[in-house]
Amino acid sequence: MSVRIGIDLGGTKTEAIALGSGGEERFRRRVDSPRDDYDATIEMIAALVAEAERVAGPATVGVGTPGAISPSSGLIKNANSTWLNGRPLADDLAARLGRTVRLANDANCFTLSESVDGAGAGRHVVFGVIVGTGTGGGIAVDGRTITGVNAIAGEWGHNSLPWPSDDERRVPPCYCGRTGCIETFLSGPGMTRDHLRHYGEALDAQAIAARAAAGDTSAAQTLDLYENRMARALASVINILDPDVIVLGGGLSKIDRLYDRVPKLWEAFVFSDTVSTRLVRAKHGDSSGVRGAAWLWD
Repeated sequence: MSVRIGIDLGGTKTEAIALGSGGEERFRRRVDSPRDDYDATIEMIAALVAEAERVAGPATVGVGTPGAISPSSGLIKNANSTWLNGRPLADDLAARLGRTVRLANDANCFTLSESVDGAGAGRHVVFGVIVGTGTGGGIAVDGRTITGVNAIAGEWGHNSLPWPSDDERRVPPCYCGRTGCIETFLSGPGMTRDHLRHYGEALDAQAIAARAAAGDTSAAQTLDLYENRMARALASVINILDPDVIVLGGGLSKIDRLYDRVPKLWEAFVFSDTVSTRLVRAKHGDSSGVRGAAWLWD
């Protein structure tokens, strides 16, 4: 089939896209995701596929999902949309749609999109990072994503924050059950919680960034700390993976100052005399994940 449908299954929103053989967009739709309802999630995806095919014609279907498919059980694991965990999502979608469906972690889909024709196109090793409600990560080598034998390649967000201060050891537990995870600090809710703890204001990440840009001292200090933590976290990735480029996506990737400040800070933590790795914004923005899901059939 020359048409590819991609579904980006999110905890809040789900987006569908249909791409032609040359990557041209033929259909796009975004809807609210049904929370805590697995059966309704299946039906939502089926309805989006049916609508896309009415517009674009018969198509393959790829789905980017939180978490990953366990190689041992075939069930979803590690999803922060916890109602998906322990479910045979790939099999149930295949049965509902009457065809094989390819599933991949949403951060892997993001990384695939950016390595194929995005900000990492033509680069040997690309590390893709999503910083938003959570902190996803994916690895692509020569335009192909690496899943890993445990289906967890790139899951940087559930490692401990490197070189923590004493204060950073006293944090709430992550949804995974451990404490000190990078996701606890670098997600949008993590920035909100940090600002509230230090300055007594409940602001989302976008508001904090806007206030910092307008000269608000407390907001700027919150971003200073966030950038230092991101630099440490990404330095540990560079020390292991040594990627050509790190591509940022997700809501917090829209904070312009990250691209200048974080690379300057990570130099102190990377085990090298010089650091050639570049930190760049995703070319396809919020569309990268859904485009990558479609490219699963490339």
